[in-house]
Amino acid sequence: MTNSMFRRLFFLCLLLCFLSSVQAQYSFVGSQRSSMRVNNAFSNKEDLLKKEFEQQGLTWPAKYIYIRSFKFDAQMEIWVKNSLQEKYKLFKTYRVCMQSGTMGPKRMQGDYQVPEGFYYINEFNPRSQYHLSLGLNYPNASDKILSDPSRPGNGIYIHGSCVSVGCIPVTDSDIEEIYILASYAHDAGQEYIPVHIFPIRYNNKRSTDYFENYLKDNPSLKPFSDQLQRAYNEFENTHQPPVIMIDHKGDYLVDN
Repeated sequence: MTNSMFRRLFFLCLLLCFLSSVQAQYSFVGSQRSSMRVNNAFSNKEDLLKKEFEQQGLTWPAKYIYIRSFKFDAQMEIWVKNSLQEKYKLFKTYRVCMQSGTMGPKRMQGDYQVPEGFYYINEFNPRSQYHLSLGLNYPNASDKILSDPSRPGNGIYIHGSCVSVGCIPVTDSDIEEIYILASYAHDAGQEYIPVHIFPIRYNNKRSTDYFENYLKDNPSLKPFSDQLQRAYNEFENTHQPPVIMIDHKGDYLVDN
């Protein structure tokens, strides 16, 4: 190889390294890691998450995630997969560490209710006052029909700091893991990460006994709960989130 060929090859390698660096910098994960708080979360948690994926026979990082939260049970599940055709597998269940409001959907600003229904992540906030936060698209199309038309409320997040006035709070340690998983899925192209919020686990006897008694005093909630339960059952049967549609009355229609 001549000196001129070597120099050209050398500069080509430098150019490729530079372009690779730029690409990493402008990836979604790269842009998130420009925040010191997020970068620290990756430094603290990524190796642990990789080991947990390996122990469960899962491929790191997951390209798709699905989140289910249960109000009465105070739990949040993270399900993962790596292709559209795969069925979701449960990765981890986190504890929702504080609750506000009661059973039933959110219908107005200031009611302190955690929403119930079918949402997706529409915001990554690395500078949240609650450590890190993932915003939900509340009010969704159903909420806009059924909630107070002038004051439906907004600003619903999954976040850290373990405090809540209508959001879904977890510990700072847990939100770091959830934020990393969501960042990688978004980076891989999952623009709409589904978040389904249920009043209870419909297959847990303690939960269903409580809810049946609750519905005796609040019978108007039953039709809404039945809509949610159909989606819950569909996922339990298929491990694929069902297609959810909304009719002109604001009711959820589950395609199964």
